[in-house]
Amino acid sequence: MRVVIVFALLLSLMLTGMPISIALGLTVLSFMFTLTDVRTESVALKLFTGIENFEIMAIPFFILAGNFLTHGGVARRMITFATALVGHWYGGLALSGVVACALFAAISGSSPATVVAIGSVILPAMVAQGFPKRFGAGVITTSGSLGILIPPSIPMVLYAVSTNSSVGKLFIAGIVPGFVLATLLGATTFYRAWRNDYPRMPKATFLQRLDAFRKSIWGILLIVIVIGGIYSGLFTPTEAAAVSAVYAFIVAVFIYKDLKLRDVPRVLLSSANLSAMLLYIITNAVLFSFLMTYENVPQALAQWMIDQGLGRIGFLLVVNLLLLLAGNVMEPSSIILIMAPILFPVAVKLGIDPIHFGILMTVNMEVGLCHPPVGLNLYVASGIAKMGITELTVAVWPWLLTMLTFLVIVTYWPGLSLWLPTLLGM
Repeated sequence: MRVVIVFALLLSLMLTGMPISIALGLTVLSFMFTLTDVRTESVALKLFTGIENFEIMAIPFFILAGNFLTHGGVARRMITFATALVGHWYGGLALSGVVACALFAAISGSSPATVVAIGSVILPAMVAQGFPKRFGAGVITTSGSLGILIPPSIPMVLYAVSTNSSVGKLFIAGIVPGFVLATLLGATTFYRAWRNDYPRMPKATFLQRLDAFRKSIWGILLIVIVIGGIYSGLFTPTEAAAVSAVYAFIVAVFIYKDLKLRDVPRVLLSSANLSAMLLYIITNAVLFSFLMTYENVPQALAQWMIDQGLGRIGFLLVVNLLLLLAGNVMEPSSIILIMAPILFPVAVKLGIDPIHFGILMTVNMEVGLCHPPVGLNLYVASGIAKMGITELTVAVWPWLLTMLTFLVIVTYWPGLSLWLPTLLGM
């Protein structure tokens, strides 16, 4: 009954339009100070120790690196390289958009940033070349979601912090699923372009491809630095984030010179604003997790599911449905920080690998980014394409169905996520 009060109060506050972070904090504090005997000092101590985590520092650094690269012309060069590779296939620029999103995802860690960086360049070009605006917007909205599956990924860092999992192992585990999803989204794009005979581009020569690669190499090298550095043990994921931020600054300002020194304070400020927002959500989510543990919710839920005979298959189905429903009312960071501490102990008790469970949650977050009413990618793409949310929702359905199919594959084929970490001995 007490747990019902918690969730009823949280839902009521969210329905008023209150930001999720504030709603979380008010719910926890109201419950603790009226229905429990937890001391104020314990709450303050938990707030401090909850965010005293070295891995959390990776979040502002990855955000900063992504912002430097978004404003630094890296996206435009990656689009040129992707176009040189696949522009001559059916769908031309649309396929280039999928490949460019996959490449940019590997250096940004953010889906909305990927949509902005790639979509703002390639969508106008697609419309000018004769593609329907709906088609282009559908491709970029869904392909942009690769930003949180292909490492580095901010949601993966949040999951690791919430469950004490390995960030490095999660990053490595996301590579193969990210490649598979990019391939599936590309196949959907190719099929629809072939069926409707959408424009293709002339095939690039070997020298043109080499030139495009040479111009984009500085951005692509960041992928090698982050993943290679983590796997080789050269630095931790948090140190990799710091290195990527410094590297992105040097590339954007001194190598490509698309970002002027006078614009750097603006990029720093926008990164600080986003980082502060996420850290505030984390702080309140830590309190919520503390309350759930205090009330023995994860343990009771795990025991109830076992008593009901709900095995792995049934539990994973329930988790997917729950996360997809949560995606209708919350954004990914909040969902992970609230749901992971509750669901994770149940998954462990049922013998589900923590890394596989993390990838499963991340793919669910990807789907949530692409459907209304709070899908961030929808709103970002809507602003770029000048389309209404309803129209854009219809446009993304073919690719969204592909993503749902992929979600089923990831859910019931753990080897897809665990093969590479196992191969590398992690």
